[in-house]
Amino acid sequence: MRYIINDRLSLSRPPEGPLAVHIRPFGKWAFEQGYVWYSVHRRVLLSAGFSQWLQRRGVAIQDVSWEHPAQYLRHRARQQYIAYSDPPSLRQFMEFLQRDGIIAAEKTDFQSATPVGQYVQEFETHLRDQRALAAATVSHYTSFIRGFLTERFGNKTVRLGDLQANDVLGFVQRQSLHMRFKWAKLMTTALRCFFGFARYRGDITADLAAAVPKVAGWAMTSIPRAIAADEVRKLLSRVDRRSAKGRRDYAILLLLARLGLRSLEVVCLELDDIDWTAGCVTVRSKGRQTRLPLPTEVGEAVVAYLQHGRPCSTSRRLFLRSRAPFLGFRDSTSIAGIVRYAIERAGVTAPTRGAHQFRHAFATQLLRHGASLKEIGELLGHRSIEATKIYAKVDIEALRTLALPWPGGAE
Repeated sequence: MRYIINDRLSLSRPPEGPLAVHIRPFGKWAFEQGYVWYSVHRRVLLSAGFSQWLQRRGVAIQDVSWEHPAQYLRHRARQQYIAYSDPPSLRQFMEFLQRDGIIAAEKTDFQSATPVGQYVQEFETHLRDQRALAAATVSHYTSFIRGFLTERFGNKTVRLGDLQANDVLGFVQRQSLHMRFKWAKLMTTALRCFFGFARYRGDITADLAAAVPKVAGWAMTSIPRAIAADEVRKLLSRVDRRSAKGRRDYAILLLLARLGLRSLEVVCLELDDIDWTAGCVTVRSKGRQTRLPLPTEVGEAVVAYLQHGRPCSTSRRLFLRSRAPFLGFRDSTSIAGIVRYAIERAGVTAPTRGAHQFRHAFATQLLRHGASLKEIGELLGHRSIEATKIYAKVDIEALRTLALPWPGGAE
């Protein structure tokens, strides 16, 4: 008696064990995620074998734990080859069961964690759930706080009430000696945020956030590193738009170059953010929404991707991974990878390998075409005109008109 998953896949016999009834839904889900037949087939067989193994062990469905997959794979390895994809595939099956409420969520062993680790975990939850900060920001903040607490308490109990202003000041002074200004400033922001969190919880009564010193820095000490307009044109012309991935990357690069979007703004774009009737796109960043005009060139590139490149998916993200599972990008590092690959493939001359240089180039071109700093700031989504002032330094010709002649003239 064959066991039918769908019209594309079936097994020679029905699966057995406590998880047998969930094999078919899991197989259908895997197909929906864009996995090819062979990949789904292996996932289904692996899950069916896991369920049968649980039955032999006498494990009921309510007793299935996150330790069982590793035990099963060790048992399976004695009989047959374990592919590198088997552990993550079986974990994927467990996550599928967890989402449907079949098994309990994976538990973190807080008992074996250090006191510092426990406190950092609680702070991380606060940043993610209460502050709704981006994943990258949460990662940076928790890294700084883990370093601070480890330096002060080691493996001992974390007693924030014992902290003094000198502890905070000394940490910042020592760490900032080895950091660039940008990272030192991020560290002090993380510390202020953490002490606000600790005071809200009642772990400290003193306002230690006020004890965090400001990092010495001077505004507008550098010129924005922008890729030249000719190099942008060369880069775009070298993108291979014959493939689905190429059409996606071309649309992403145009959004960076023609609208000056941040990487994370591109990642977070959704299908509903584009108003095709009005020719506008809504960009979300740093708690704000900005409605920007969508240039015809960019719109055509996005349409080409949607019609001939974007895989079928239930995700509402505009840009998806090119390989299954077809989901949106996890973070902005994916955009950085697309930019780096495009630059290396095209062989263009660029000041960096990152995406932000397109934003600088966009602002520079606006300035040279007569846009005011206020207009540039609005298009870039700057909260303050101070963030936009640095672009005044790139208009060298305009600055030369302000220079006074050297006393006595040239000799």
